[in-house]
Amino acid sequence: MNPVLTIDVLTLFPEVFAPFVGLSIVGRAVEAGLVRIEYHHLLDAVEGSGRADDVPFGGGSGMVMRIDPIARAIDALPSPPGERRAIVVPTPAGPQFTQADARRLSELDRLVFVCGHYEGIDERLGEIYAIEEYSLGDFILTGGEIPALAFMDAAVRLVDGVLDPASREAESFTTDLLDYPCYTRPALFRGVAVPEVLLSGNHAAIAAWRREESRRRTTERRGTKGR
Repeated sequence: MNPVLTIDVLTLFPEVFAPFVGLSIVGRAVEAGLVRIEYHHLLDAVEGSGRADDVPFGGGSGMVMRIDPIARAIDALPSPPGERRAIVVPTPAGPQFTQADARRLSELDRLVFVCGHYEGIDERLGEIYAIEEYSLGDFILTGGEIPALAFMDAAVRLVDGVLDPASREAESFTTDLLDYPCYTRPALFRGVAVPEVLLSGNHAAIAAWRREESRRRTTERRGTKGR
């Protein structure tokens, strides 16, 4: 039996996740018992009549998410001995997330996403916990929920049993080549035809064409030739 990847999402907006998860491969993985997702509303970790955010020390615009509710939420998570876990914080200040990162996260026991908002999270989070910061790209989003969804999707689809292995291994970034172009019916549409080799039934020729197209795409779009 495959081990279950547990994903904990710490967020001020848990309702953002349900529509996507329910209609995606992530939802199928949950239904199959391969992944478990728990949402933790950070307002539930606020004591008394306090807030989850506050004005920044030193002045400046916007609000900063407080460290104490986040710390309480993290500390309340189960932590079995020997558990392999990562605490992932989406942030534009982190390195760009890659397929290699997705692969490594997919092999863990627990994946914790801490979704920032407003001007960000109190910097002390990274001093108290071993966090991993990743960026979706060089642009700014309102919060960490969208990047967390992207990172979650990328990791979950690599969990054993979620996708057909042959399909998964043929995708872009599995090797150093981009995926080859794909076509389906109709064979001719508005004067643009499917490459003849794909209609030939010659599997060796089709495989050779796909390898060459992967190399061509990689050279044109990434500036590298690959192998």
